[in-house]
Amino acid sequence: MAKNEFYQYSIITALMDGVASSGIPISTILENGDHGLGTFINMVGEMIVLDGEVYQMKADGSIIHISSPSTTLTPFACVTNFEPTCRSKACLKGDDLKQEINALLDSHFANGRNHILAFRLEGSFKTVRVRTAGGQIKPRESMIAVVERQTAHTFENVRGAMIGFRSPEWVTGLNVVGHHLHFISDDRQRGGHVLGLETDGEVEVQVSLLKKFHMEVPTEGDFNEAGLVVDAEGIAACEA
Repeated sequence: MAKNEFYQYSIITALMDGVASSGIPISTILENGDHGLGTFINMVGEMIVLDGEVYQMKADGSIIHISSPSTTLTPFACVTNFEPTCRSKACLKGDDLKQEINALLDSHFANGRNHILAFRLEGSFKTVRVRTAGGQIKPRESMIAVVERQTAHTFENVRGAMIGFRSPEWVTGLNVVGHHLHFISDDRQRGGHVLGLETDGEVEVQVSLLKKFHMEVPTEGDFNEAGLVVDAEGIAACEA
């Protein structure tokens, strides 16, 4: 896939309905991007795609490098072949993370409100708060139920990278509206879905605007049995 185009497999509403027992090989995801987010079969852990490498960040705090992407499946993922078109440095205090990230991204793309933006933050962080999901404990268990059992971790004085997207309102039901951000430390020992952060001085910021959206939906499993009724509030609560 060309640089700075967005590829997505499945939709977030399917995860909300518990459609997570099957998927496609992560190797297919990597054919379409080297920067992104997702999850694994039965929503076991958080996925980060960093420089074309995939890591599974689990609820027990462990991180697994996916060395066999052709045999590891994902029920949901989104990626891009990231080529930043804007670079800067920034300090983030974390008092209002949503507002700070929006202001940061708007400073690069003032007219990007209705586009998907891919971004990367890299450097030293005073604190990073993350959560990781342990996965489904029964078939078709909803994402809300899975997230209710999430494990939270706080890391202090850590260097690492945050990979994310900011998506506009029109993706409601397809993906997460607003920013969605995963973290992994430089030593690849700590990470998860970002809940909060404070930088230690300035971090490197890279941003690109994505103009094309490619989506593939499941043809097997429970996808066609799910109601797929959009629950915007539920999605926001799960991804907060």
